Amino acid sequence: MGKDNDAVARRKARVRRSLRARAYGKPRLTIFRSSKQIYAQIIDDEKGATLVAASSLEKAQREALKTGADVDAAKTVGKLIAERATAAGITKVVFDRGSYMYHGRVKALAEGAREGGLDF
Repeated sequence: MGKDNDAVARRKARVRRSLRARAYGKPRLTIFRSSKQIYAQIIDDEKGATLVAASSLEKAQREALKTGADVDAAKTVGKLIAERATAAGITKVVFDRGSYMYHGRVKALAEGAREGGLDF
């Protein structure tokens, strides 16, 4: 691993450590973004299980969106994960941005989830 990967791993660990300290049992909304898609999951760390998931790779999203790698796709995925979470009875989560900075697609996904009814 090079220096860049070490910095990414340290930043990711720092974010997760701070989330665990203030989660108080709430599940976490974690994201992964690649160069072509964006994915979101709500994870219950106590059980070690994924409760709800959504991505721009799903068939309905692929047909509706121009690409999975833009702000519009991220906002749509945010609204979709919020809709699925409220259907599963989840309203409060902590937002885990991982090693990504809070801007662009990451920010759009968070705003979409908030508009959809998630509280974080």
